[in-house]
Amino acid sequence: MSFQLQYSQYNEHSILVEWPAIIDEKILQDILIFKEKIENKYTKQSIQVISAYSSILIFYNITIDNVNDVFLDLKELYSSQRNLKQIESKTFRVPVCYDPEFAMDLEAYSEEIKLPKDTIIRLHSDPIYRVCFIGFLPGFLYLGGLNSTLHLDRKLTPNLNIKKGSVGIGGKQTGIYPQDSPGGWHIIGNSPIELFNPKHNPPCFIKAGDRVKFHPISKLEHQKMKSEINNPKFDFKTLLLND
Repeated sequence: MSFQLQYSQYNEHSILVEWPAIIDEKILQDILIFKEKIENKYTKQSIQVISAYSSILIFYNITIDNVNDVFLDLKELYSSQRNLKQIESKTFRVPVCYDPEFAMDLEAYSEEIKLPKDTIIRLHSDPIYRVCFIGFLPGFLYLGGLNSTLHLDRKLTPNLNIKKGSVGIGGKQTGIYPQDSPGGWHIIGNSPIELFNPKHNPPCFIKAGDRVKFHPISKLEHQKMKSEINNPKFDFKTLLLND
């Protein structure tokens, strides 16, 4: 399946390619396939391709002199990807503790959306989410598939210090803060999993296109897992789920 794409020059070193502006599984797959094709074609050049929900931004290490030639090259590359197989993905079981100690906003969030806390936890941990892309912090997973009854706009006043591992909801999205950071999402839990470590290869063991299934754990289990994960010998493959 192919889509009608929009190509534009973002600046003198980059090109923006846009899909229909919706969160969609088929669009995500199309983006990831095209991203991989671009990276494979330009292996000898220093380019960087950053994906989002419905776009990719391609950074070139040289000034783009003839943008129309670049557009044509990208269009030809995109047209050649029809009927290609989907990008391989993995499914990870990510533990989350919804204890009040970690869920700083769960009470207020529960009142705002008029659902009991145990229902929120069940609805949040039931789906298998798709990792749409990674940003605004290294290792921050933007997850698609949040139950619509849990949708709530971001806070008007962000928190200045969201703790590492905090699990939040912002708009139609849910995600995990990979490090201490300011943030405006509603925090409903915490995961002991370290999502980003520059000393690891790769630094983030989950990639765009992978899936995540949240698994509720107790406060005691959170403490135990945090100790295990701090062990350099911890194998993140133990979090893999069999599809």
